[in-house]
Amino acid sequence: MDNTNDLTKGKVSARLLGFFFPMLLTNLFQQVYSIADTAIIGKGLSDNSLGAVGNLSSLSLLIIGFSMGMTGGFSVIIAQNYGAGDMKAVRKSIALSVKLSVIMTVLLTAIGCTFLKPVLFAMRTDQTLITDGLKYGYIIMGGLAATVAYNLCSSILRSLGDSRTPFIAIIISSAVNITLDYLLIFVFHTGVEGAAAATIFAQALSAFICFIKIKHISGLQFGKEDFDRDREMYMLLLKNGMPMALMNSITALGCMVVQRYVNDCGAAFTSAYSVCSKYLNLFMLPSLTAGFAVSAFVSQNYGAGKTERIRQGVRVCGAIALISYLLLGSVMLLLPKQLAGFMLNKHETISLTAQYLRICGIGLILLNMLFVYRNVVQGMGHPFIPMLSGIVEMVLRIPAIILLLPSIGFEATAFAEWIAWIGALLLNVVGFKHYIYRTNSNVGGQK
Repeated sequence: MDNTNDLTKGKVSARLLGFFFPMLLTNLFQQVYSIADTAIIGKGLSDNSLGAVGNLSSLSLLIIGFSMGMTGGFSVIIAQNYGAGDMKAVRKSIALSVKLSVIMTVLLTAIGCTFLKPVLFAMRTDQTLITDGLKYGYIIMGGLAATVAYNLCSSILRSLGDSRTPFIAIIISSAVNITLDYLLIFVFHTGVEGAAAATIFAQALSAFICFIKIKHISGLQFGKEDFDRDREMYMLLLKNGMPMALMNSITALGCMVVQRYVNDCGAAFTSAYSVCSKYLNLFMLPSLTAGFAVSAFVSQNYGAGKTERIRQGVRVCGAIALISYLLLGSVMLLLPKQLAGFMLNKHETISLTAQYLRICGIGLILLNMLFVYRNVVQGMGHPFIPMLSGIVEMVLRIPAIILLLPSIGFEATAFAEWIAWIGALLLNVVGFKHYIYRTNSNVGGQK
């Protein structure tokens, strides 16, 4: 099997776009069933039920985002070993990644289930949302093994050059998830717990499809020796996984604090903020995927000393971010009430959501470019700046929401995003300029 993609050769735009679109489709389908979850809960149950589920998004990001960062870090080592043609090391790194993931799953499940209720109260969740929030949250946290299994299996496949199987898995699981959502909520009237169960089942199905593919890959017949303790490999996996995991968690902590102040304003604010987060996650998807693509592109070309290709890659992904802004930012700016009405019922929550979407629609270019430059710097082998930018986001977002929310109301949530994006973007742009200049000095601008 040789599905690796050498990004150091060939036309830059063709290479990047060929790498970009399969990942975009995979991420798009993941967001589709997330949006479908939200719409079915909002229309099939109530705005409060939707708010209860959405209120958990920051906590989910803290727990699930941590696991995604870890498994993503593991995949770097797997890919390096595969690129070196060392299948013994590939098996070893996969086997120990599985062991670390099992330990991580047990710990995160225990933490999530134990602290779910205290965190909801610490975030000052409205009493009308607590019951549904707990029902949904305990199922999601209890089923975390399915989520981690999919993240790990899909990361392994991509590290071995297979982006097709995760895409197929997401298509199938998305269809199953939406169907189950509809049946459990509209036909069997199970409430939010039905939506949670459908999500976990869909993730388990995705993991199973990816696992079956891994089992049939030549050279991945595991033996007992592959699972033997190897301190050096453990440390290497953790060294790559922990920074990515911590960055996701830092972002989540900032979102949890914002959610706490939003919750203080009542259930309508909570429901509106939940829908805003869903739409922002959807509309930032092309630039987020461009960031993932440019990270892989830059890492290969940085290692080869081809700084001019790095610049070209940044321009191509910057163009993707700009086109995405012009298209999707316009939708947010011109059709905010229609977007809000797709998921919500009450006039108040629709109006609040529309305020946020208009403002973020104007400033979406800031977030789009942040994804590009943050991943460029990370791809150049300097993870400290991206991690620091996550801290900057949190430090700027929290005081902004505290100061602005009492004076301008719900619009403060959108302006706080602007402030956080600007600070983080500037830091990563400066980091990129510094590191690309230093690379030029070291290699004389070799192409």
